[in-house]
Amino acid sequence: MRNVELKYVEGIVPNILMIDDDMDLCELLKEYLGQEGFAVTTVHDGITGTAEALSGVYNLVVLDVMLPGSSGFEVLRSLRATSRVPVVMLTARGEDVDRIVGLEIGADDYLPKPFNPRELVARIRAVLRRASEQPTPVEGGRLIVDDLELIVGTRTLLRNSQAVELTTVEFAIISCLLRSAGQVVSREDLVRQALGRDLTAYDRSIDVHVSSLRKKLDTKNDGSERIKTVRNVGYLYSAEL
Repeated sequence: MRNVELKYVEGIVPNILMIDDDMDLCELLKEYLGQEGFAVTTVHDGITGTAEALSGVYNLVVLDVMLPGSSGFEVLRSLRATSRVPVVMLTARGEDVDRIVGLEIGADDYLPKPFNPRELVARIRAVLRRASEQPTPVEGGRLIVDDLELIVGTRTLLRNSQAVELTTVEFAIISCLLRSAGQVVSREDLVRQALGRDLTAYDRSIDVHVSSLRKKLDTKNDGSERIKTVRNVGYLYSAEL
């Protein structure tokens, strides 16, 4: 992946790209987000939106699923092929499949329509804050558990010395789980550390991210499961301590 995206720096006005074909909504949100300290550019179709999002001048993209020219999912796939720019997806309320697909492709968070603009601002700030955070130092800048090696400085994960391509959220999740290997991490703590916000009722986004992470990591060399679900509590990375 190339690394040319504009990095978010606290105190500097963040550049937000909104890709949505609802022009009235875009104008409303552009004004509202402007009052909240964001610089907003709006685009109303998927093809133009993809090119704009890949320009490297935006700190975050707000992306609707339903778009003319190219769907939000197609836009996201194109972005994730070469870019780590944070993405918050807008989905139709009740369309759980859209949310799951978006998160699996690589969205950082989602918000169902209709929504309160304050909630969008909160999600944007949480994602930007997470993207700008420096990883917690570990001895030597590396953490090795089983056949996984976490390289902190470059935010890289190796499995059997081979790089595993992860989204920003997936890297945050595996970092948290590996640092607590053999211990349960509650869903609440995982959401706070990986998504930068509090867990809300009926929010299954962290579970989708964990499911995607499991697929990418596969099982251990002995065939055993890496990330185990502790019912009604959270998750743990299974390791010999």
